[in-house]
Amino acid sequence: MVGKFRFWAAVLASMAVLCGVRSVAVAASGGEAAEARAGERPVDPHAAHFRFHFQDPEMDFVFGSLVLGAAVNHGCEIGEAFVTAARIKDGDALSWRKEWLATAALVEARGEKALAAGHTVSARDQFLRAADYYRISLISMLPTDPRLKLAALRARLLMKRAGALMRPPLEYVEIPFEGMVMPGFFRKAAPGDAPAKTLVMIGGAETFAEDQIFYIAPQAFERGYNFLTVDLPGQGLTPLEGKFFRPAMDAPIRAVMDYALSRRDVDPERLAVYGISSGGGFVPQAAEHDTRIRAVVMNNCVVDAASGVAKMAVATATPDVTAKWSSFKRRTNQNIAWRFGLDIDDLPGLVEANRGFCFDPAKVAAPALVVVANGEYKSPEIQRQTRLCLDCLASSKKNLVITPAEEGASNHCVMENRGLMSQVVFDWLDATFQDKTDQGS
Repeated sequence: MVGKFRFWAAVLASMAVLCGVRSVAVAASGGEAAEARAGERPVDPHAAHFRFHFQDPEMDFVFGSLVLGAAVNHGCEIGEAFVTAARIKDGDALSWRKEWLATAALVEARGEKALAAGHTVSARDQFLRAADYYRISLISMLPTDPRLKLAALRARLLMKRAGALMRPPLEYVEIPFEGMVMPGFFRKAAPGDAPAKTLVMIGGAETFAEDQIFYIAPQAFERGYNFLTVDLPGQGLTPLEGKFFRPAMDAPIRAVMDYALSRRDVDPERLAVYGISSGGGFVPQAAEHDTRIRAVVMNNCVVDAASGVAKMAVATATPDVTAKWSSFKRRTNQNIAWRFGLDIDDLPGLVEANRGFCFDPAKVAAPALVVVANGEYKSPEIQRQTRLCLDCLASSKKNLVITPAEEGASNHCVMENRGLMSQVVFDWLDATFQDKTDQGS
């Protein structure tokens, strides 16, 4: 990695003055949020650090990172993506929804035709892309739109059908938790029940379980890892059931660990959990309370979510402000508010809603890797939380990788270069688990 990445090994003693994370004061009101952001550019997780296609920055970020980024993992074809983009009115939420639904239906029909003719590989590939296109259409749909649930369920059905055509199959799972089920997917590293390395993938404030399959699952399979991902409360369609994000995200992740460790094909000594975006706070919080997690990956680390949100544009985004935004940007942010149980127009309320979403790095004993995209690391707030995390993590095996802008790895969660991101993550995990094996021999 030397010369490719700035790989910073941080092996630092825990410092009590820095590690008292739970006592950090958070700017909660609109006035305090504005003061916290004075003289500093707002943190923008949806910033595209180079242009892909659209003039609207929010739409361009989603197109480049979420759509085109999935091509390497069979989530889209470049031709299908750009012919769809060419039909979309720049920045328009309804146009985005309409055109991705249309493309999804075309690709789904091609998959049905292939399956009817017995061409299972072709059908699998078409169903995978159609699933992703239906999911992409959801980004600009409000929760009151009846198409939201229909398109999301269509995406899930097609993922199930594609999964049944994989070898080993991608299994659909439902994990019980507090009177609900957390839906998700599991795929064995290989046929049989031999215990294998396992990656549990946890998304953020806007994700569906299907996103994580297109984010990193193929790279996990290629390296001999089982793969598990689920929708936690607040993710996927769970808000339609009245299940929203809550500060104690370690509780649902503990249920996920229970499920993983109930399987004979999961090696309990080589069980890693990777969280992206807000999941970069959920996962270390879980590791703080659950020592069964043997390695933690954060992209990036969210030590104190409310402090970070207070530095974002949403902190002062009252309806008169958002009225000047594109309809696409407005709706993508409104959907986040919905997932926290807020009125969709109460974007400033996200600061207070994120209070308590934090973890104490000094109590995370597992080996830990922090990955930060180059573009995001330019933010003083992200730098602050990253250093706080690394300075205080309890394990002597803790590393930071800042992915390089010159290799197209600048955007939020490095979604636009998943091959590079996966190399960083799995090379580190392989070395970490090998160390454990060596120590046990």
